[in-house]
Amino acid sequence: MKVSTPFYTKLAMILFSMISIVYISIIGKFILAPLLFAFLLAMLLLPIASLLERKLHLSRSLASTVSILFLLIIIGLVFFLIGTQISNLADDWPKFQKQFANSGLETQRWISRTFNINFRDQMDYLNTTTDKIKSASTSMIGATVLSVSSVLLFLVFVLIESFFILQYRRHLKKFLLALFNQSHAPVVYDIIQQVQSIVRKYIVGLMLQVLIVATLCFVAFSLIGIEYALLLGIIAGLFNIIPYIGILTAFIFTMAIAVGSAASATQLIFAAGAMIGVHLVDSNFLLPVVVGSKVKINPLITLLGIILGEMIWGVPGMFLSIPIIAIVKIIFDRVESTKPWGYLLGEEDAEVPQVTMQSEKEELLHEAQALKPQ
Repeated sequence: MKVSTPFYTKLAMILFSMISIVYISIIGKFILAPLLFAFLLAMLLLPIASLLERKLHLSRSLASTVSILFLLIIIGLVFFLIGTQISNLADDWPKFQKQFANSGLETQRWISRTFNINFRDQMDYLNTTTDKIKSASTSMIGATVLSVSSVLLFLVFVLIESFFILQYRRHLKKFLLALFNQSHAPVVYDIIQQVQSIVRKYIVGLMLQVLIVATLCFVAFSLIGIEYALLLGIIAGLFNIIPYIGILTAFIFTMAIAVGSAASATQLIFAAGAMIGVHLVDSNFLLPVVVGSKVKINPLITLLGIILGEMIWGVPGMFLSIPIIAIVKIIFDRVESTKPWGYLLGEEDAEVPQVTMQSEKEELLHEAQALKPQ
């Protein structure tokens, strides 16, 4: 006889499980975050490692090493390009200081005219703020050095773990298959294959999106005449990895560089319009076609995932939230009892027919019944 679990018991178990997962994620941040990044990189490098093993008959260890070295070369070239642009920016720093001083003076005059706050009160506030910043400068420098060291250590661990995931990928697959009954093994194997495929396609699509956005911004800024167009284009492309929030951060950074490089009001307006235009192209074409076609997650869940990821893991959590949700959705879609949750994470049908209230009720009841476990 099948015993039905009361709704409040199911709800309590779901809430307890969710709280436990969040708590474990928080306390295990320094272990889980590098491991997940390593998993994403391993999925990206898996075709290269497999190709080296099949075509060149390299050992798995050597093929994994070559794949990691190839990734390091790409990362090194990107950092070299960004470093060169930042070096040019640092050479022009005196000009930036002068321009910011002029802009600050104009801002003070506007505040004085608009809010009737004289220059003396404004300068007193600025001097007080400057003294506070100076008093905290030592701790800020120490924190910056510590952050840079932490990032470098984080990257080292990610690369090492990526190597071992590539090296022992068959071993890990066997372990996952052995965890479940033999009758469930085909479904587990299909889930593993789908996760590998979706994650790899998502990362490739994301990299293509970054490249296209960076190129569009670079071309637009060059035509407008904004200095450091290449640096600003790269920053816009890289920041665009984080949906919604990244493009806003890149916009603020671009406007600050444009003001510091003595761009005219017309150039600032065109630069803002160019970024808005690129964002519209990205959100309406690139994201749905290049990236969204690989990961079918509705925008509401995406935004909630980004917010939750930032609350748990900070910036790494914002980046990891979408692939994690995609993996969870694949699992939910293949497990009979969690199909409604997989439907919740996914997108709604593109075409919604015009129906009456009664027919809509019947249609929704029919579709919801199909989602329930048999």
